[in-house]
Formats: sequence, structure tokens, C-alpha cells
Amino acid sequence: MLESLEKMLAQGMDNALLRFGLGKGYLDAGEFARAAEHFQRCVEHDPAYSAAWKLLGKACLELGDRQGAEQAWQQGIAAAQGHGDKQAEKEMTVFLKRLQRQAPQD
Repeated sequence: MLESLEKMLAQGMDNALLRFGLGKGYLDAGEFARAAEHFQRCVEHDPAYSAAWKLLGKACLELGDRQGAEQAWQQGIAAAQGHGDKQAEKEMTVFLKRLQRQAPQD
């Protein structure tokens, strides 16, 4: 699946949905840096894409970027509130609170 999505991207089909699919595929494959890159591009295309903000936060956290995760979830909560996505808002609020309770791991 990733191969065909990458092919579409190479052919110039760059949009939020394609970037989300690539990000999700790389996240599932454990390629967190590539996932974060695609989720970042996804939210550049569509800043209201709350699911992309949620998974961008997860990718950042996997990369050890706590600040990036926190920022992604804060923006994701705002995006979710903006279009009434209560479930995404609730999930990211929980992730954010959990992150803020944890001491930074140095």
C-alpha cells in the first residue's frame, strides 16, 4: 500500500488525504520520522484535520519529541473543537494530560 501511495505522491498528487495515508502507513511500520513528516504536510494542507494532528503527536512522542507532541495535540484539540469532533478532542486531551503528568525522560 505504501508503495502505491508513494507513487501517487511522486506523480504530483499531493493532498491531505494522501499525506494522512502515508503518515499512517509509516506510523504502523514504525518509521516514525517519515510518519511525522507526512502528518506535518497533511496538516499544512488541512489545518482542521484533527486525526492527523492526533497521529502527528504520537509520531513525535515516539521520536522522543515531547514538545512536538504537546504542540501537535494542542493544535489538534483546537482543530477538533473547531468542527465539533468531540471524540478526537477527548482523546488528545487525555494524551496531553498524560504527557504533562510524566516527568521528562532525560
